[in-house]
Amino acid sequence: MKVLVIGGGAREHALCRSLSLDPDVSALYCAPGNAGIAEVAELYPVDALDGAAVAALATELGAGLVVVGPEAPLVAGVADAVRAAGIPVFGPSAEAALLEGSKAFAKDVMASAGVPTARSYVCTTPEEVDEALDAFGAPYVVKDDGLAAGKGVVVTADLAAARAHALGCDRVVIEEFLDGPEVSLFAITDGVTVLPLQPAQDFKRALDGDEGPNTGGMGAYSPLPWADPKLVDEVMASVLQPTVDELRRRGTPFSGLLYAGLAITSRGVRVIEFNARFGDPETQVVLARLRTPLASVLLGAATGTLHTEPPLNWREDAAVTVVIASHNYPETPRTGDPIEGLAEVAAEDAPEAYVLHAGTRREGDAVVSAGGRVLSVTATGSDLAQARERAYKAVGRIRLDGSQHRTDIAAKAAEGR
Repeated sequence: MKVLVIGGGAREHALCRSLSLDPDVSALYCAPGNAGIAEVAELYPVDALDGAAVAALATELGAGLVVVGPEAPLVAGVADAVRAAGIPVFGPSAEAALLEGSKAFAKDVMASAGVPTARSYVCTTPEEVDEALDAFGAPYVVKDDGLAAGKGVVVTADLAAARAHALGCDRVVIEEFLDGPEVSLFAITDGVTVLPLQPAQDFKRALDGDEGPNTGGMGAYSPLPWADPKLVDEVMASVLQPTVDELRRRGTPFSGLLYAGLAITSRGVRVIEFNARFGDPETQVVLARLRTPLASVLLGAATGTLHTEPPLNWREDAAVTVVIASHNYPETPRTGDPIEGLAEVAAEDAPEAYVLHAGTRREGDAVVSAGGRVLSVTATGSDLAQARERAYKAVGRIRLDGSQHRTDIAAKAAEGR
């Protein structure tokens, strides 16, 4: 099978890495890709938001499966264009992708499906914003209704900051603060059958101790030794299956990757948000632990035959990923800095530790930074402590001027907390 992956971040690198190891994949392409993906897939330039261009490329390559990685192309209808060309595609339609593209739409779906989530108000005027902020009180949770590359959410005790963020958006969802640890759980679905993956936890804040601004994610780990063993079954029954059933009932079946961001509160599991694609950086650790070849599962979701797939097989190993970000991320990250040490990681730490590229590009013989989150250094081990040690050892070999990373990824969990 020839597979075309759309996107160019660490999530797509993780997907391409897994697909490159799948014996069912005869050729692997990525568009537009990045410097790291080029080592495992053939790259093609394409506007990932142009459905017609993506469909034309997939047709030209003879792709038997297209995997749309990022959220913006999904919301723009790229998966619809590929399906219209008669090519199986892993990724929801534009209508179904509104589950991520509009927080208000997601809240409406959850209300209809009886999915537990935070109480909220959808606001479009300053008066509505003030009423909602006053109703919930601090800490304030203000979410841009639309896509914001993982940086559209403000959680703050500062009323002025909360109000400023709300007024800077066309429409916002203001909701109650949910206490308790956060968990990410992915599920692959063909619109009927739902196949859950293993849970992970990511770290949204830029700085150690969960300080600093929200980011797209600074690291992740899996499994979660502190979580209830029944968590996946509970989320399947109360969140994932009801959501998929509700979207099918509405005539907008969801096919692809359904990502539930969850809070394990004192009142039980609550949905923080839905995403319509693999999450970054959680994908890096979840796929590191997946033993089942990936292509047939994704194709089963794309063709409505997921019910014929055998149960997923998982490694007992733990996985940790640490994101290396550019200087001044997430504000105005600096780009164009050379990255050194990649060959050292490949020579000294593989296969237990490896580097997945996000914001990189090649300039001659050099690899340079080309975005805010530059690399995801991922490692596996017999437990979280060993995986964490290996990940940070590899991080120490990377040299990128002015770069930053958190030093506490998975630290509490590795210590049994």
